[in-house]
Amino acid sequence: MDRLRQRADFLAVANGARVNSPAFVLQSRRRDDLGPIRIGFTVTKKNGNAPERNRIRRRLRELVKRLDPVSMQPHHDYVLVGRRDALSRDFATMLDDLRIALTKPARHTPKARGQRPGHAVATSRKPD
Repeated sequence: MDRLRQRADFLAVANGARVNSPAFVLQSRRRDDLGPIRIGFTVTKKNGNAPERNRIRRRLRELVKRLDPVSMQPHHDYVLVGRRDALSRDFATMLDDLRIALTKPARHTPKARGQRPGHAVATSRKPD
């Protein structure tokens, strides 16, 4: 497995399928090349200060290390987005959550920038 490091790769995966868990969100995207599985980790600032975010990231990396690579689909990119519950959630439970998330049919929710689903697009009218 390789690591995702480029922002463009993270953004591409963010528009792919996602599976929610209490401790993380698993995002995935199929690539058209024959490269290896790539995985990235991200934790936003709303999850705590730097030591807490680093601890969440370390726990997510350890989950992937203990996971059997066969459970991941080949030619895919994955991003684990850490949540605050990753600090207190039992590690074995998180590992089970990740295994389930990888086998669960993913919910595909492409993001439309600037628009919320179910809302009409505002149009401007010229004054008469």
